[in-house]
Amino acid sequence: MKYFIANWKMHKTYTEAISFIEFFKGKNFNSDITIIIAPPFTLLWPLSKHIEGTKLKLSAQNMYFEEKGAFTGEVSPIHLKDCGVEYVIIGHSERRNIFKEDDELISKKLKSAFTHNLIPIFCIGETLEQRQKGVTFHVLANQLKVGFSLLSKEEITNTIIAYEPVWAIGTGINATPKQVEEVHLFIQNYISKNYFQKGHVDVKILYGGSVNHTNIYELMEIKKIDGVLVGGASLNADVFEKIICYKGCSK
Repeated sequence: MKYFIANWKMHKTYTEAISFIEFFKGKNFNSDITIIIAPPFTLLWPLSKHIEGTKLKLSAQNMYFEEKGAFTGEVSPIHLKDCGVEYVIIGHSERRNIFKEDDELISKKLKSAFTHNLIPIFCIGETLEQRQKGVTFHVLANQLKVGFSLLSKEEITNTIIAYEPVWAIGTGINATPKQVEEVHLFIQNYISKNYFQKGHVDVKILYGGSVNHTNIYELMEIKKIDGVLVGGASLNADVFEKIICYKGCSK
């Protein structure tokens, strides 16, 4: 199964979002792909109704780990389930860097997602400074170690991991295929070694970082890549379809 996730971030009004969804209605895609839309919170409920009968699934961009309480401005996993959400992005670099979310908070969110039958899309990645210092693997290992600290082995295998080098997000700079491949293999081997000592276990690992319709084919040829988390290029329905159909689609 290959995953194509559109992270709209803080973009699109209701009218724009509906127009996007209408573009995909009536289209048939290959059965071995999953297409996920992650709109702003305000669009989750209306889009849950409009995606009925399409290949599209719904994700939130974030959530708080508590079910309810005096947490002004936050959205709980119960709210997401009430809106028909199946997936939730946890630990995106913008949440880490702009809103200062740390690994401990992210670990609580991951656990809460599974508690409420949401599938987390767990983002990890290093900054440019960290890569230049040669500590990429150390940074990623710590993010995985703390992030998984509250999860069972089954929950770990059901987590979708998105590797997003911070220096490649929204910059137009893409990690090279070699860089992506070595990181994805590191993640796979780290999880197998540290949580499943008796043997190899397959985990879902996506790439995110300036993904577009011109580099998607090269990216998807990389060893151990299970899909992409797309930012800016996912805002245009035609472009996002080209990314999904990089090798052609059933029509």
